[in-house]
Amino acid sequence: MAEENGRQGEPCVRSKTGGTLTKGDVVVLTLRLLCMATSVTAMSFMVTARQVSAASFYGFQLQLHSKWSFSYSFEYLVGVTATATAYSLLQLLIAGSRLLVKKSPVIPSRNQAWLVFAGDQILAYAMMSAGSAASGVANLNRTGIRHTALPNFCKSLDSFCDHVTVSIAFTFFSCVMYAAAAVQDVIWLSTH
Repeated sequence: MAEENGRQGEPCVRSKTGGTLTKGDVVVLTLRLLCMATSVTAMSFMVTARQVSAASFYGFQLQLHSKWSFSYSFEYLVGVTATATAYSLLQLLIAGSRLLVKKSPVIPSRNQAWLVFAGDQILAYAMMSAGSAASGVANLNRTGIRHTALPNFCKSLDSFCDHVTVSIAFTFFSCVMYAAAAVQDVIWLSTH
């Protein structure tokens, strides 16, 4: 079966459609699914981050309105995660069509592998920078600048802060997934 598929020495798994999947193909597809799932989760938690509350600031009651779109860093995070989701979906559609229709390998050529590798590297870096920027905005009290202590707004805006925290955590996890996908691309390039 490995000789029919043109890749000698790789163990193959027969799919339901009659095509063959190598363990490398399964790893690539699994990483793509994980990349897309973590990106969608990060984006959905950030987009749903909004809350209205009241807080006491030096004896004054303040009405607090928080929404993810009030911060450029959070908007950047949403844009990067949306782009990463679209990229992963496109890669899954391309890989799926190759396997189901043409019964060819997930990554058919070195040129496509280099393009996928570059895309994974760019997205890993973008996810890291988006998560870092968003976590910097969420951590204003620990800047190192001497000033009057800012009130802890997360006591009043607990739901908003929880959504932002989960989104940032999934953004960093997504960065790790894209870095792992880039490593998998390098492994594929070194063996083909």
